[in-house]
Amino acid sequence: MATVENDFLRNQLQERRQKLEAALAIPAENPALAQLLQEVDSALERMEQGTYGICETCHDSIEPGRLIADPLVRYCLDHLSEAQQRALERDLELAAQIQRALLPPTDLRVPGWQIHYHYEPAGPVSGDYCDVIHSEDPAGSLHFVLGDVSGKGVAASMLMSQLHAMFRSLTRVGLPLEQLLGLANRLFCESTMAGLYATLVCGQANRAGEVELSNAGHLPALVVHNGEVACIEATGLPLGMFCDGQYSVRKLNLEKGDSLFFYTDGVSETRDPSGVEYGMQRLAQFVKQRGGLRPEGLTSSCLAELRAFASGTPKSDDLTILVLRRAD
Repeated sequence: MATVENDFLRNQLQERRQKLEAALAIPAENPALAQLLQEVDSALERMEQGTYGICETCHDSIEPGRLIADPLVRYCLDHLSEAQQRALERDLELAAQIQRALLPPTDLRVPGWQIHYHYEPAGPVSGDYCDVIHSEDPAGSLHFVLGDVSGKGVAASMLMSQLHAMFRSLTRVGLPLEQLLGLANRLFCESTMAGLYATLVCGQANRAGEVELSNAGHLPALVVHNGEVACIEATGLPLGMFCDGQYSVRKLNLEKGDSLFFYTDGVSETRDPSGVEYGMQRLAQFVKQRGGLRPEGLTSSCLAELRAFASGTPKSDDLTILVLRRAD
C-alpha cells in the first residue's frame, strides 16, 4: 500500500487499540471487546510483517477504499462469504440512499435563475459533489458548488458528504467567496488524510445576473454569453493539497438567456469504442451549439450526445452536469 495510506491506517488501528484497552480496564466481562482487541493486534502484526492489505484467500491487494472504511478487513470483495456480501450490499444501498438525500432538488426556479442538474454515479455511491444553496436574503443570493473527490467508492462518498456539510455551514456565514473557499480548503486539509483532495467550482450569483466564480483545480467552467462560449479555468489548487491555498474570483454579468455549464470528468472523459475521449473542445462546441436551450434541455441533450459517442462503451467514472440559466 502507499506509505501515506499505510501510516494513516496504522494510526487508526493504534487509536482503536488505546480505546479498547481503556474500555477493557473497566471491571466488566465483555468478550466482544476482547475479541475486537485481538483483531486490532492482528492487523498491526500484519503491518509489521508486510502482509497487511493482502487478501488471505487469493493474496491479491484488498481494495484501498474498503480498508480506509474498515481497517480490519482481511478479504477482497471477490472472496467475501455470502453473508458478508449481503451485508456489504445492504451497507452500500444505505450509503447510496443517504447520499441521494444530500442532493438538492433536480429542478430549481429561484428569482433570476433556472437550474437543473444530472447526477450519475458509476457505482452504488459517488465521489462527485453537487449542491445549490439559495438564500432568502433580499438580494436572493445563490451559492452553487460542483466538484469531484479523488478516489472512488465508499471512501470518496464519505468525503463528498463532508464537503456537503462544510459548504452548507460556511455559506451561512456570509464570507466573500475567496475567503469562503480558503476556509473550506483549510478545514478540508486539516480533517482529511494526506493525499486526498477535491477539485471543485464554487460560485455565487444574485437575481440581477451578477456572478462570482472560483475554480479550485477543476475542469474549466463554460459560460454561454451572446451565442459564444468562454472557458473559466482553474484559479487555485484543489482543496486539501495545501492548507494555506489562495483562491481568486472571476466576476461575470450574465444577461437573460445566458448560461453556466459545469461538469465532472465523467463527461469530458467519456470514451468511444476505440478508446478516444470526448474531450473538452468537443464539449465546448456542443454547448455553444445548444446554448439557447433551457437547463433541462441542455442537460438531456448533452447526455444523449455522450451516449451516442460512447456507443455502448461502459462508463468508468461518476458523471455530473450542472446548468444555471439566467431567467428570461
